[in-house]
Amino acid sequence: MQSPDLLCIAQRVRLDIITLFPELITVPMGTSIMGRAQEKGAIQLEVHDLREHGLGRHKQVDDTPYGGGQGMLLRPEPLFSALEQVHTEQSRVILMSPAGRRFDQATAQRLAQEPHLIFLSGHYEGMDQRVVDHWVDEELSLGDYVLTNGAIAAVVVMDAIVRLLPGVLGDDLSAVEESFGAAGLLEAPHYTKPAEYRGLRVPDILLSGNHAKIAQWRAEQALERTRAVRPDLLP
Repeated sequence: MQSPDLLCIAQRVRLDIITLFPELITVPMGTSIMGRAQEKGAIQLEVHDLREHGLGRHKQVDDTPYGGGQGMLLRPEPLFSALEQVHTEQSRVILMSPAGRRFDQATAQRLAQEPHLIFLSGHYEGMDQRVVDHWVDEELSLGDYVLTNGAIAAVVVMDAIVRLLPGVLGDDLSAVEESFGAAGLLEAPHYTKPAEYRGLRVPDILLSGNHAKIAQWRAEQALERTRAVRPDLLP
């Protein structure tokens, strides 16, 4: 049975990614659950090589910053050209940036309801601020650290979004009951066969067949685990 929390999520999401390194997107997004999501039609994924919009014979996409400083910046012309090619009235443009707001499960749930997401993945020292000011709706960061390329971060964000779409996971309730789900807690520990291995036993309650008590045990374990590992998640 599909969770009521997922009924409002769009049945199909279009994802466009503008990057200098398409293979950083196509390989992981074509594997496992993400690959099957495309086969099922839950997402329409298009990866755009920014180099194709580069300037001149050498397809230049970057240059030195005005005012001096280290590194190179992505020029505005290639990015404007790429965005004008894919942007629609329904688009929401996401820039992956260390300066962005920290990405979390609530953000994934919100973005999963958007019909069209465009991801910009920076490189070098970033991009010309005019691109950000004119096009970007939202800046997101995975955390307080710097990656070599924004495409890596974009894959993480897209994975978190796509798995929330109805029909992508084997059981739609999986996206609700896992860590950071509806309860906002970490998941309780899970066990599988055998019931005993090298003297280590599965908790008896999970073997009891009493589903009400199992549910209560899992709720207690989730709360205890959250309190021990991530107390910041508790009110």
